[in-house]
Amino acid sequence: MLRWITTGLAATLALAACVTINVYFPAAAAEKAADRIIEDIWGKDKGGEQSALPVPQGEVLLAALRGALDLVVPAAEAQADLDISSPAIRSLTASMKARAAELDPFFGSGAVGLTAGGLIELRDANAVPLAERNRARKLVADENADRNALYREIAGANGHPEWEADIRGTFAQRWIANARAGWWYQNAAGAWVQK
Repeated sequence: MLRWITTGLAATLALAACVTINVYFPAAAAEKAADRIIEDIWGKDKGGEQSALPVPQGEVLLAALRGALDLVVPAAEAQADLDISSPAIRSLTASMKARAAELDPFFGSGAVGLTAGGLIELRDANAVPLAERNRARKLVADENADRNALYREIAGANGHPEWEADIRGTFAQRWIANARAGWWYQNAAGAWVQK
């Protein structure tokens, strides 16, 4: 009997001593990093509101469940700050900043809009004079290539290539939140909306 109690006590102590280290995607750090990069590219006066987009109810429920689980099984969380200072990231940001002035009239006319996937799209080719359509298409293609590379580079520079989709999602929200009034963007359903 004593042996069973001792074994049970030892097992209970072993379970209590277990510490799980989870490295979660640092969403708050990603938002700050995205805002810094967007401000660098578009400038301070170009941004719109600085508030986050509404949090879907499913994410609130998931956070509540995660909190309840943490009460039962405490976890030591290793939260990472995002490094956005690598040479590749700085080069991509500089390229996007140089292109921003050329894209600005296309955003303003509604010819180009921000997609829900963190890219841009030529949404209304008729808003671009025929002589400038190829130039607009090239600007959009170059911008999207840089944006895709930026999301990949940030994930890689931080040692978590699996975060690329999360980084893309965070940037997609922050591009829209920082866009100027009158610019077009895709909502979560994929419909074009004017800010």
